[in-house]
Amino acid sequence: MGIRRSLRYGIFLPPFHPVDEDPTLAIRRDLDLIQWLDQLGFHEVWIGEHHSTGWELIISPELLVAAAAERTTQIRLGTGVISLPYHNPLTTAGRMVQLDHQTRGRAMFGVGPGLLAADATMMGIPVSEQRKRMVEALEVILRLMDGEVVTMETAWFKLQGARLQLSPFTNPRPTIAVANAVSPSGAKLAGRLGLGLLCVAATNGEGYTNLAANWQIASETAAVHGQVMDRKELRLVGPMHIAETRDAARANIKHGFEKWRDFYNSVNPLGAQIHSVEGMISSGDAIVGTPDDALAQLERLWDKTGEFGAFLHLAHNWADFEATKKSYELFARFTMPKFEQRNASRTASLAYVRENAAEFLKKTKAAIAHEQDAHARSRLSDTRSK
Repeated sequence: MGIRRSLRYGIFLPPFHPVDEDPTLAIRRDLDLIQWLDQLGFHEVWIGEHHSTGWELIISPELLVAAAAERTTQIRLGTGVISLPYHNPLTTAGRMVQLDHQTRGRAMFGVGPGLLAADATMMGIPVSEQRKRMVEALEVILRLMDGEVVTMETAWFKLQGARLQLSPFTNPRPTIAVANAVSPSGAKLAGRLGLGLLCVAATNGEGYTNLAANWQIASETAAVHGQVMDRKELRLVGPMHIAETRDAARANIKHGFEKWRDFYNSVNPLGAQIHSVEGMISSGDAIVGTPDDALAQLERLWDKTGEFGAFLHLAHNWADFEATKKSYELFARFTMPKFEQRNASRTASLAYVRENAAEFLKKTKAAIAHEQDAHARSRLSDTRSK
């Protein structure tokens, strides 16, 4: 039957909510979705931090993680990502350690420099300084989580004898992943510090093209610094919407795809433009189809990178809520069992029974005939004894 593959699956939730709907209900729906995914057996959800655009309306992913933790029992809950230049590293580390305790180890810590120039501009942060500040903050956060007392001053924060009053619940610390899109900078940082890699553009354009190269860069950098990259901590993000048929899937996304496309084209920091769903499908950027189409995308990514640890659906709200929930259900019911060959033993068992059906039928009939003969003999014996 071959070697069974193992893959976690989850979602990357920016989230995307059009500005013509009620924001309170949108946030509640995000919590409802996470609860649904927990029931389906999804493994992870990563929740974004944004301060502008109106669409990506979660300002504090930690708040949503805390709320979701009380509604769920198994799914792991990550910040996807906290923009480190926006926060003092002491308070960021403290919040994540508190979440580590509140969730009993289900909290994960995704980090990045901040995606939207509008967010940084409003805070008076030079966009050119964001990545440098992220690195400075992350290095300090790791030291604090590891129990160090830190005194340090940079151009944007000052710590004097800083220490955490709580040690992490998770030993030695919570799962930490560095966001990476196209360039190797995130891969280098993850490799140097021995952290996970969260590839947020794994299926599109240069993000897909550079997957294997960036993992190699992370691994080589890790080796130089005495670290080892773990493929189980490699997470790939890509958009999907699936239904029972391709036509049904395309009909479903008429609900919200064009709104999302227009939003994305207006704010994409890299300037790339999306013109049509057909273009995204033909390029491999997105899957809009069936569970088997989703399976083909996982195979494509596996062939590109080798083993990876988790696939995360980019949560996009292209379809209405019921069709969205159905898409995730179909993925869990039909795509993942095929990818991981979970039903190989069941299939072999069914084939064995079918191949030997005639022989089994013969044995069953013989057993029935034997019992009938025994019953007849018993009755005859009873009659004679009278």
